[in-house]
Amino acid sequence: MASPAPLALYIHWPFCVAKCPYCDFNSHVRDTVDQEAWRAALLADLAHEAALLPGRTLGSIFFGGGTPSLMPPQTVAALIDAATGYWAVADDIEITMEANPNSAEAARFAQVASAGVNRLSLGLQALDDHALRFLGRAHGVDEGLKALAAAQACVPRVSLDLIYARPGQSEADWERELARALSFGTDHLSLYQLTIEPGTRFETDVRRGTLVPADADHAATLFELTQAMTLAARRPAYEVSNHAAPGQESRHNFAYWRYADYAGVGPGAHGRRDGMATVRHRKPENWLAALDRNGHGLAEERVLPASEQAAEALMMGLRLAEGVDLAALSQRTELDRSALVDEQAIAKLAGHGLLKQTSERLRVTPAGMLLLDAILADIVVAG
Repeated sequence: MASPAPLALYIHWPFCVAKCPYCDFNSHVRDTVDQEAWRAALLADLAHEAALLPGRTLGSIFFGGGTPSLMPPQTVAALIDAATGYWAVADDIEITMEANPNSAEAARFAQVASAGVNRLSLGLQALDDHALRFLGRAHGVDEGLKALAAAQACVPRVSLDLIYARPGQSEADWERELARALSFGTDHLSLYQLTIEPGTRFETDVRRGTLVPADADHAATLFELTQAMTLAARRPAYEVSNHAAPGQESRHNFAYWRYADYAGVGPGAHGRRDGMATVRHRKPENWLAALDRNGHGLAEERVLPASEQAAEALMMGLRLAEGVDLAALSQRTELDRSALVDEQAIAKLAGHGLLKQTSERLRVTPAGMLLLDAILADIVVAG
């Protein structure tokens, strides 16, 4: 039997200075945070998960949030030291931290790099001060670019995030902004269309009529421009919204998209452990209470039926440019191919240039990525 893929570890830091109006992540604003108590709690939650995943090799650690760059560097160091003590460590382990480009947080980049972080994912979000104010960001463009320079000086790999298809953003506006972003020399970019998520302030604004999102046709035009420009800059899309130079793809996120095991610790963190779905308590106070009560922050552990695992693997894997190996998935889940996908729907969509099938690998074409949700609904039988 082949060795399992390297394990990925996700650590969630739930706190932010302020809640952005587009954000539906598990983030919370608190006046004070007991840093010593939170360090101890995260270490305890990690220890519980590590005991259930013995003998694995750790391929990546990802500090997400919230705003994990608000974590004290000594907490980052303690968690990395603990994780790399529980598991064998891959030679090329990737340790990523999401970071806001505020000057106070940028001042910590060298410290977290010394703790072991070797990749920073920087939330620039826009290269226009008016747009940053609209998005509720606390930094300006100049501060963001100084933080980018600081990140590039501290760690070997830097990714930057931008949000496009903002209200009033023209094709020429985005072309200029993306060209500037591509000139910064980062080998990875996460480029997201502005999506109005339920429960956010932007959703309230849309319902009130004070915010009009970009229409679908215009958003599609900007998406196609994004694909063309990143490809020309040798940063092609390897996932719907993620672009990288060859070899610079996010190895941690590959674990999700390729449906490998990942441990999730911290408030609201999800995990996939040997065919089981895990979910931590979402509210920070409830997570802490669960740890005091049970020694872990778990709210749910559930064995996933093979059909549900297959559906998740397809939903995640077809986001990737490489697609999904249907034969391997069939073998892994012990489900016939007919129980995985609708062959007639695949043939029809392939005829329209939205899917491509070579041997046993099924891919969504670049044109199909514009319609990914609808394609998945049509072809995925498992679930």
